[in-house]
Amino acid sequence: MQFPISFTLFGEPVPWHVVIEPLAMLIGFRYYAWLRKRQGDAIENNSRTWIIIGAIFGALAGSRLIGGLENIPQMLAAPNKWLYFYQNKTVLGGFLGGLAGVEIIKKITGEKRNSGDLFVYPLLLALIIGRTGCFAMGIYEETYGLPTTFITGMHLGDQWLRHPVALYEIAFLLLLWIVLKRFQQTHILAGGLLFKLFIIAYCIFRFMLDYLKPHYSIAGLSVIQITSLAGICYYAWLFIINKTVFLFSKKQPLHHA
Repeated sequence: MQFPISFTLFGEPVPWHVVIEPLAMLIGFRYYAWLRKRQGDAIENNSRTWIIIGAIFGALAGSRLIGGLENIPQMLAAPNKWLYFYQNKTVLGGFLGGLAGVEIIKKITGEKRNSGDLFVYPLLLALIIGRTGCFAMGIYEETYGLPTTFITGMHLGDQWLRHPVALYEIAFLLLLWIVLKRFQQTHILAGGLLFKLFIIAYCIFRFMLDYLKPHYSIAGLSVIQITSLAGICYYAWLFIINKTVFLFSKKQPLHHA
């Protein structure tokens, strides 16, 4: 397998990632629209539109900010800081930035209802599709793993067998989808709990995954790991001040007469 995996367009090689990334966002959004139509939405259209706007702009800002800070010496050496931050992005920063954007919008508009649950499965789907594009880039995008002698090691474009961390993430996301779906089917969840469980699980996973990736360290931790801890601490604080948002109860089986 040759990396980056590409196709030919007008005689020029084009990495598949260029197509897969926008396709992931498009499919994820269409899945969200389908779920909203099928399941209904307690939040009216106007409020939901503002929430989506907050999520988009928050995600853009958070993704670029955390992505740009992943390698601080490289960022400081960049001649054009705006361009550097624009060119670097990370999914975790996008998730937490989107969360911040939504919370800000909800404060401004006075919306108090939970709004995140409807986004969970579309985000999972978009991320699974998007990570196939990251895998297709091999070592030519900073989503590859450290050299390894483990059985899962793969050649990703150089002479080393490396951890295919993009594939690890796809496997984790599929498992998380199954677990969340099963939990939702067997339990009655407080509004917003599904989204909280998704973000907490993803933060824990990304914290662990970065030990398998090359990165710039601050006190032994990468910027992604520090960001993951910030996300986990936020929800720990939320649990302390408002335990009811984490409530759930087991569904009772139906008894037929």
